[in-house]
Amino acid sequence: MESIFNLLLSDLVEYFISVNEKPFKAKQVYDWLYKKRIFNFQEMSNISKSLQDKLSEHFSTDMLILKKKQTSDLTNKYLFELSDGNLIEAVLMRHDYGNSICVSSQVGCNMGCSFCESGRLKKVRDLEPGEIVRQILMIEEDINERISSVVVMGIGEPFDNYDNIMKFIRIINDPLGIAIGARHITVSTSGIVPRIYDYANEDIQTNLAISLHAPNNELRSKIMKVNKAYDIETLMKAIEDYIDKTNRRVTIEYVMLSGINDSPKEASELASLIKGLNVYVNLIPYNETSHIEYKKSNNDTVMAFYDKLKKCGINVTVRREFGGKIDAACGQLRASEVEK
Repeated sequence: MESIFNLLLSDLVEYFISVNEKPFKAKQVYDWLYKKRIFNFQEMSNISKSLQDKLSEHFSTDMLILKKKQTSDLTNKYLFELSDGNLIEAVLMRHDYGNSICVSSQVGCNMGCSFCESGRLKKVRDLEPGEIVRQILMIEEDINERISSVVVMGIGEPFDNYDNIMKFIRIINDPLGIAIGARHITVSTSGIVPRIYDYANEDIQTNLAISLHAPNNELRSKIMKVNKAYDIETLMKAIEDYIDKTNRRVTIEYVMLSGINDSPKEASELASLIKGLNVYVNLIPYNETSHIEYKKSNNDTVMAFYDKLKKCGINVTVRREFGGKIDAACGQLRASEVEK
């Protein structure tokens, strides 16, 4: 039985037409689901009993199962079980400007980035749009507060699940859905170039983040397998075209790995690579895990890297650390359960 949360409003309209029901009833059902948060069709009092029965017969409103929750300071990490028993994660981060959630897009990941915990366990399958939507719904219910921004940066490579991600974005962006503004939605990719061009043509004001993590091909190919398929020159051309097409600023994500990519030399190379582009660099403190040998750069090294970029005229920030006292690394909580 298909999850009702997989459906765009237009999909629900088509369904109602197909069963000889008035199309406007789709908006009523969306209102129950996303505004009133009523997930039992029999409790939707402004639709007929016969329609309630049709919906119950064709669609599920089941939620994910919360298996574990870890809390530290301003961060909650959630481990969810899907209907097939697979596990995924989502992370809530509280900011001065509101609540942000990082969602997973796949069960496992095939990108094989050497520093990434979630990539140790290979991709099992893509997540359906509704499985990503429900990560938000369940966390909003848990904290009894609204989620104001979403980053698709959890387990998985979003652009390896492109169609489902775009459907997810349109569901949560719909004013009659969860109504999260497009400019508060960010999708992060390790650099699947063809999909960057597709994303530029979506005519939606969401944000794009590129996981770069190295300023030259030799280093990037060592730590990110995707660079062997789409090298830095190819990736940078796609970024430039994306900016020209959308007039949107791109975030360059750069995780700081001690002794690997954090020297003044790499800072200079990075500055030269992106100089003149409408981008900003987000330096990310690395979350160490027991399974991977990489270590986080110390604060002095991070700030020296930051200062070098600043002096070169690059817009740069250092991401605030979240979840240092819990299984903070993406995929770490899932891996600890799967490998028990």
